[in-house]
Amino acid sequence: MARELLASRAENEAIRQEMERDPSVIMLGEDIAGAAGRAHLGFVDAWGGPMGATKGLIQQFGPERIIDTPICEMSFIGAAVGAAITGLRPIAELMFVNFVGVALDSVMNEGAFLRYMLGGQVQVPMVLKTAIGATATNPLNGGGAAAQHSGSMYAIFARIPGLKCVAPSDAYTAKGLLTAAIRDDNLVVYFSHRKVGPTRMEVPEEAYTLPIGKARTVRGGRDVTLVGISNMTNVCREAAAELERRGVDAEVIDLLSLAPIDEECLLESVRRTKHLVVVDEDWPDCGVAASVAALVADRGIDYLDGPVKTVTGARTPVPFSGVLEAAYVPDAARVVSAALACLRE
Repeated sequence: MARELLASRAENEAIRQEMERDPSVIMLGEDIAGAAGRAHLGFVDAWGGPMGATKGLIQQFGPERIIDTPICEMSFIGAAVGAAITGLRPIAELMFVNFVGVALDSVMNEGAFLRYMLGGQVQVPMVLKTAIGATATNPLNGGGAAAQHSGSMYAIFARIPGLKCVAPSDAYTAKGLLTAAIRDDNLVVYFSHRKVGPTRMEVPEEAYTLPIGKARTVRGGRDVTLVGISNMTNVCREAAAELERRGVDAEVIDLLSLAPIDEECLLESVRRTKHLVVVDEDWPDCGVAASVAALVADRGIDYLDGPVKTVTGARTPVPFSGVLEAAYVPDAARVVSAALACLRE
């Protein structure tokens, strides 16, 4: 049975159901315990933790499994890796992806590499759950969350061997991918976009998984393929609607898995449409959009009737200014322009 849920509540339900199913699942992070963990911050539990996904969990599972940590990402992410190696299935909540710098050693040199270095003798069944994305505020409302709290930066993780990376675009994919990530025997980085969290749609009550490593086609088309990542899939939908009004039939692919990438889905789509636009909120250089473009240029060059276009954030930190932030984040107008340029050239 399905009912409408916010994406943040769908994440909450995935965590709750997996903790009920498997007593080895624990969670660590800053402010995730809410008011029960920090009585002097009584507003936090109503807020539901940093991204609204942990409301009520400590009341059900207690402080032994919902562990409210100090503001020290190096310590609690390192602890989560150690817990995973020794038999637990931790979910570590990294409040914003920009904070990964102080914990990258634990994520990469231990979490990602250890299974390989020890010849498969250990597993690291851990989820690193983190928030990405600029808020893209209305310029009239002032600024956003600025450079240190608005990054996407998933390319940093997607290029590390041993990590899996997923980025849902709505409530349905949020629950399915988070459940799959918790059950996976590898370290999975789960990217939760702050503009996706408040959106809602129908989500099944029962637990379900979506396969890591598979994209999905959310709109069929014959003229051009638009590939979106997380919230950029929703931007691609808007662009496809505008292109349809201009007589262009756009196909929209929701990438979902950033590592591994679903090469078969991408190449099959481009084989039909002959044109490709990749939309990515991250920086342009050495990013996921660049990887997708290179993949198609390498393995699907005979399918293409025009250049591959990428629409990305700027090569700059995310601005605080509302006007500049709105200009930084790719929007439907930029995607439409890129698609039309693809077809012209």
